[in-house]
Amino acid sequence: MTTTHSLTDTVLWTALITPMHGDGSIDFDSLTRLAQEQAAAGNGLLILGSTGEALALDLEDQQAIVSHICSLALNTPIMVGVGGFNLEAQCQWIEFCNTQAIDAYLLGAPLYAKPGPKGQQQWFQALLDASRVPCMLYNVPGRAGVSLSAQALAQLQSHPNCWALKEASGDINCFEQYRLAAPEVAIYSGDDALIPYYAQARAAGLVSVAANVWPEATQQFVHLSLQGQSHNAFIHWRGAVAALFHVSNPIPSKCLLHALGRISSPILRAPLTHTEVDDLQPLLSAHDTIISWHSTQV
Repeated sequence: MTTTHSLTDTVLWTALITPMHGDGSIDFDSLTRLAQEQAAAGNGLLILGSTGEALALDLEDQQAIVSHICSLALNTPIMVGVGGFNLEAQCQWIEFCNTQAIDAYLLGAPLYAKPGPKGQQQWFQALLDASRVPCMLYNVPGRAGVSLSAQALAQLQSHPNCWALKEASGDINCFEQYRLAAPEVAIYSGDDALIPYYAQARAAGLVSVAANVWPEATQQFVHLSLQGQSHNAFIHWRGAVAALFHVSNPIPSKCLLHALGRISSPILRAPLTHTEVDDLQPLLSAHDTIISWHSTQV
């Protein structure tokens, strides 16, 4: 099952958190509200990425989240994360999601194994073949343990489902290598703080954590970045983004959203814990900074 939402017109994808009750069960009411906020801001939804704690959720929870988000019939594209280390299991996950009203997949490299270019090509080829919708490949060496090979990307770019790349290495030189190796692949920044720089190198947009907290403001920041007008904005955003990543993502985002009354609890699944944040004031100050900045843009 596919939908008709435009991917090329979506410059901001929010890597959505998975809100939970105090007992660790999924808080579907909060999830609904967050998803509706993002759709109202014009942001695409990436569900069950690392920010969504996908690897800490069992298959039943993952399926329930996809089905719930699709049932909302939001007027925005939906992308689902595919990540793990067992190829057969990932293909089965895609097979399930193919029955849902989604628009795209985010395909991560296999965790821990550190395959070389040929192994990467075989892995992504199998996932691309299994998909019925366009796919965004994901370069995140900090989590996968290995960088996506530019050689593998060059070989994969001709696949009809190879639409985009999320580049989250934090290295602009990697961005340039991928752009040269696969000029037809849309490249999105996977780092909120780097979108002004990636935009100068012709990035297509941003896959954002910050948009969980600031949906409209982040949309404005991305548009300014893509227009080359983000210098003054970045002065405000730099510290705010740093506050959201001072401990492992998505801990700070969940803590701030809870402090703002937008989710019912800050609970995460182990091994992550909200108790890593022992002082909310830097996060609240970051929130005030972004809200104040955004008020001057409206």
